[in-house]
Amino acid sequence: MNTVENLEYNTERSQLIIPEYGRHFQKMVDHAVSIADRDERNKVAQAIISVMGNLQPHLRDVPDFQHKLWDQLFIMSDFKLDVDSPFPITSQEVLQQRPEPLEYPQNHPKYRFYGNNIKRMIDVAIKWEKGDMRSGLEYAIANHMKKCYLNWNKDSVEDSVIFGHLKELSNGEIDLADDGENLTESGQFLKNRQSKTNRSNNGQKGKRGRKKRY
Repeated sequence: MNTVENLEYNTERSQLIIPEYGRHFQKMVDHAVSIADRDERNKVAQAIISVMGNLQPHLRDVPDFQHKLWDQLFIMSDFKLDVDSPFPITSQEVLQQRPEPLEYPQNHPKYRFYGNNIKRMIDVAIKWEKGDMRSGLEYAIANHMKKCYLNWNKDSVEDSVIFGHLKELSNGEIDLADDGENLTESGQFLKNRQSKTNRSNNGQKGKRGRKKRY
């Protein structure tokens, strides 16, 4: 009867700080915190770190991983464990500090089918000195814009349309309309796309047609 009354239930236990290590491990850390003798406390802390490393032996000798284990040990002790750490002790405030929010592009381009990278490429091209290299980059950008346009429109597009968009996106800095050069034919882009589609479909059919041999 007494045995039943002394049973521990999870609902009555304290919440685990790092559940991955389990409750027995948490009890080891709590015991280390309660040790009065500092030398003994250091020995127990080293033993706990060794056990933590044994759980992932392929990482236990990596310096950064060792630092992580010590951080986890202090976290599980609620930063109450006073021992000599071989690494700088990360403060509770730093560990609980929220990361800076990521910056997402907030611009809403007029021609979304080109993507933001095209605008970045145009901005780079504008900064280059005029010459053969810049001219080659400008036509490479224009051809890529034409390819993006056809992926969106799935039909055909005149070079003049691409040149107009490029001039607009570059704020008039890049004007290829009067150069007399032509971009890659729309049919070539569409042919390449169809060829890739056919190869992909044939590959899928080949996989479905294979029979397993036992």
